Amino acid sequence: MKLKNLFDPFVRQEIIDRINKLSPHSQPQWGKMNVAQMLAHLQMPMGSAQGVHNLPRTLFGRIVGPFAKSIFYGDKPFKRNLPTDPSFVMTSTDKDFEKERQELITMIYDFKEENIVNKTHPFFGKLTNEQWSMGTWKHLDHHLQQFGV
Repeated sequence: MKLKNLFDPFVRQEIIDRINKLSPHSQPQWGKMNVAQMLAHLQMPMGSAQGVHNLPRTLFGRIVGPFAKSIFYGDKPFKRNLPTDPSFVMTSTDKDFEKERQELITMIYDFKEENIVNKTHPFFGKLTNEQWSMGTWKHLDHHLQQFGV
């Protein structure tokens, strides 16, 4: 898998174009989230990097995260149905598709190197801007593939 740099405006637009192919009726090829939950889920780690969401570090993340962080920004695709950090789980079924899509797109447009204010991922620990960029692109790509786009 060739990772892409989400700081690149062309790469950002490519991801946004894929998001715009989703509809409220898009169905997952695996997993439990509906499409609106997935869009909300994707905002959490991005918001953490940008200082919008203050997500707690769990004891498990503090112990295991640093050893597993290369999974986040490494070139191997995420496996399907991996466990999700509890702070990223979307349980509410009343998410509004259009609202979540617009908020995610805004976050992607704002995902620039100068806007990364939090160097600590809630699970993986300290990350460089480049690691945040590659891992965030990989996470977006993973879930867009989950919904067939």
